[in-house]
Amino acid sequence: MKTMKPILVVDDDPQMRDALKEAIQRLGFEATVAENGQDGLAKMANTPFALIITDMKMPRMDGLAFLKEVRRRVGNLPVLVITGYGTVENAVDSMKEGATDYLMKPFSFDKLGSKISSIMETMSSDRDIITGNPKMTRLLQISRDVAAGDTTVLVYGESGTGKELIARYIHSQSLRKLKPFVAVNCAAIPENLMESELFGHEKGSFTGASDKKLGKFELANEGTILLDEIGEMPMGLQAKLLRVLQEREIDRIGGKHTIPINTRVLATTNRDLRKEAEAGNFREDLYYRLSVFPLHVPPLRERPEDIALLSDYFIRKFSALLNKEAKRLSDSALNFLLRNQWRGNIRELENTVHRAVLLSRNQEIDISDFMLEEQPSARRVDLSPDNNKRGIKEMERDLIMKTLKDVNGNKTKAAKILGVNVRTIRNKLSEYGKFFPDEQ
Repeated sequence: MKTMKPILVVDDDPQMRDALKEAIQRLGFEATVAENGQDGLAKMANTPFALIITDMKMPRMDGLAFLKEVRRRVGNLPVLVITGYGTVENAVDSMKEGATDYLMKPFSFDKLGSKISSIMETMSSDRDIITGNPKMTRLLQISRDVAAGDTTVLVYGESGTGKELIARYIHSQSLRKLKPFVAVNCAAIPENLMESELFGHEKGSFTGASDKKLGKFELANEGTILLDEIGEMPMGLQAKLLRVLQEREIDRIGGKHTIPINTRVLATTNRDLRKEAEAGNFREDLYYRLSVFPLHVPPLRERPEDIALLSDYFIRKFSALLNKEAKRLSDSALNFLLRNQWRGNIRELENTVHRAVLLSRNQEIDISDFMLEEQPSARRVDLSPDNNKRGIKEMERDLIMKTLKDVNGNKTKAAKILGVNVRTIRNKLSEYGKFFPDEQ
């Protein structure tokens, strides 16, 4: 059985320590606590940790001094800093010293869980990229070469091919690897909030701006910012981004002075930005500024060598999450995977293998465990609501109920395994008329 390294909590307040430890355990992780920075360093000498969560204001050794020492001893260990409400400067200082992220007091359990999940997912994404394909091998070699400089890189390709993984790989191979890596999903931020999200705002600069907010560019200062799905950025904001790339400075909303930044910019897109620019849907000057060094990630159907490698990795990954012994693919199941078109690329393959691990009752994973029917074209059956609504609902229910059974009814763990919010699990259980305790 695979066990995950524990999370270290460093805080001088006993009540906060206990609350954080309990919250972390509810999320399905182990937790170790320390009273201050020195105590935390002593704990680190004996135990490897997956993540450190530390308060800023502590006696004997404050959070900033502790962070600096952690960075000196273990360069790539993620650190989540907790700071008091309104002390934005503390957050800035911690990010400059290499904090992975920060959390402002007071915060909710959901907010803490979201931060931890995001960091853990990033750690998973920073693993060695699995490939046996010559195109991908060449791409990784080029990525290592371009990582050495500060060149702006545009990573493009179909959805699900691993573009963000390549961007994180470039950062991990660069001289900025110990500095922040901040990813921004341009497709997920409402247009009216995107400028504030990227460049920040001053207190009182608009209705609802009750405090100063740092933008993602400032948080990524001296590190790397990833503009994920840059093709979704509104035209009005594209002009402001172009100026940032040209002048290396930003303007907070409501600010009186420009702020110089030293941030490397990487971008990803699943669109053909050249054609988008020709059609007037994307600024041509911004396209050329972003594509100083373009990298194309080939689709999975052009990487047949990787299908078996990735399938094996995903089987081991999801088996470990369920505390199960990893199974193997039957020959017919592997042949099916090799013949599939994988329009959703690696993400689709991962989801398919995930379902199979959850549903398989035998030592081998067979075609029937994919919840797909093999067709002559080796494409998936159309399971749209109009075509098979009842079947989808039943399969969804079976998947949720089996996952809950495997984790002894722990909805938080089940949500993590299924990649959904715990509220979704609760809502579905209400529909099914079944209830499970949060913890056993």
